[in-house]
Amino acid sequence: MAGGKKAAAYPAPQYCSVKPSATPAPRLGLAPARASALRTVQKKWLNGTVLHYCFLDTGGPDRPPGQPDAVRNAFTEWKDLGIGLDFREVDDRSEAEVRISFKGDKSESAVGRDVLQVPRREPTTSYGWDLTDASGHATALHELGHVLGFEHEHQNPNAGIDWNDEVVYAALAQPPNRWDRATTFFNIIRKLDPAEVEGSMFDKDSVMEYPIAPGWIRRPKQLRLQGIPEPLSLSATDKEEVLAWYPALVAQPHLLKPHESVPLPTRVGGQVDFAIAPAETRKYVIGTFGDTDVVMALFERVNGELRYVTAEDDSGEDRNAQLGVKLFKGRNYLLRARIYSAWGAGEAALMHW
Repeated sequence: MAGGKKAAAYPAPQYCSVKPSATPAPRLGLAPARASALRTVQKKWLNGTVLHYCFLDTGGPDRPPGQPDAVRNAFTEWKDLGIGLDFREVDDRSEAEVRISFKGDKSESAVGRDVLQVPRREPTTSYGWDLTDASGHATALHELGHVLGFEHEHQNPNAGIDWNDEVVYAALAQPPNRWDRATTFFNIIRKLDPAEVEGSMFDKDSVMEYPIAPGWIRRPKQLRLQGIPEPLSLSATDKEEVLAWYPALVAQPHLLKPHESVPLPTRVGGQVDFAIAPAETRKYVIGTFGDTDVVMALFERVNGELRYVTAEDDSGEDRNAQLGVKLFKGRNYLLRARIYSAWGAGEAALMHW
């Protein structure tokens, strides 16, 4: 199930929950458009990121043996859409951004880059029920959708949903969920900031949607009468959204030469990648110019793989991002820069010197 497992004896299915965000809200005093742009981008990964994942356990003898394979298959299904992110399984939890557990009776995940805020000893993503049937496969896709930075679809403010609050609170207080009111509010009733969905229309077929029982919703009328059926696969909109944020990578990024000023994109979430091939070994500065919020990261190519060097994020601050780093002649580097917002009259640009 997309975020839930059927439990016919109870008034509600078993639902997944989202770990509360540790990402700070944009600081007070920012222009509304700028703050909105920060909320839109802040949980998304830089396109081209390799997300390493590991399994912390198998869940014990009461869990089907195919649980890890179900998650591997879900990673493959997202990747096979042609997205620019990559996923790599590792054995060592210290090397994994995404740490997966099958223990316990709940499914939950941190959202997007929030996984980096979860303590290393804890899982970032948990699966609390069988993933080996069609419903379980949708749950596997749903939790990884959270890992990619996507929120619950029924919390989309563009859905126009008016919840029958007390019915929802009462149903989810019972088994199998046993949620308190705060958990139900956070995962069901709470509406996302409009910036977090970037104007997208409500998609009841999204794998990020819950199955919703008739009577839980007051309005719109159709949803009150019919509820929302269980989504079992990625919808057309799911595929469009993930490819919009993580398109296929450019094979040959632009070679950034010293003192060359290159324009940065102005659209929210736009990303550019640059190759850097130092002509001499010394300390370089890589910086942005103009009224813009940017997150950028530098990698070195080593034996065909990208190794993280350093990163900078100036979002919401009254300064421009700069990296001061020693680069070595004969080595090859890749710089990725994603734009939160650009609000000034002139162009934003990037240069290294």
